[in-house]
Amino acid sequence: MSGPVPGTVVVGVGGVSKWAAGPSYGPVLQQTQLYILGATLDLNPILEGKDQKNPLQFHVVTGFTTTGGTRGPNDGNVHGKDQPATLPRVDQLIIISRISPWCTIVKNEHGVTIGDVCSAIYKDYTENSVTEAEFAALNARAKEQLKRTAASNFQLNQPQGAQAWGYYTPAQPGPDRYRRVDWLRDRVYFEALGRDENYAKTRLGFKAPNIFIMELTP
Repeated sequence: MSGPVPGTVVVGVGGVSKWAAGPSYGPVLQQTQLYILGATLDLNPILEGKDQKNPLQFHVVTGFTTTGGTRGPNDGNVHGKDQPATLPRVDQLIIISRISPWCTIVKNEHGVTIGDVCSAIYKDYTENSVTEAEFAALNARAKEQLKRTAASNFQLNQPQGAQAWGYYTPAQPGPDRYRRVDWLRDRVYFEALGRDENYAKTRLGFKAPNIFIMELTP
């Protein structure tokens, strides 16, 4: 039996109607409005890792993304990726991780969706390189681990990487170029988004309802 089509998300018919994709939601809150109102955001259970019927499988290196272990007839005819990431909907999410120094900004003026989240993370970590200063800050052991991971990821994407929503695997890195995804080492599967206001304030200097912590797993 064939597996899920790379780069697609499928949500079962029995999904929670509250999160169904569609135009019947209220206004999209902009960043300033969100802070002024002090709104509390409900995170989509799929992104929160709490939808047992539709567990999100997202591989950050290849962009292979699916939910529920099923697939649609083709890439343009699947469901799930257009569900709102939060309710109320917002035009921007800020995603950080405890195992990387970067901040991923996810934007959509019509309201950030699950597909936007996965595509933004994939693009951020595969299209951006580790800078010389970031590499120099690592100890010798961490540098060697990053080099080995980069070589492994290079082979994983041969001859052609999988497709994330709206993004294809960028040009393969040369021997002296390391991508942000290589920094993650073996933690390349998205597990969930969560909240930690204290950590967010430590990392960013402020806390906000639309800041989420990305958990990754081997």
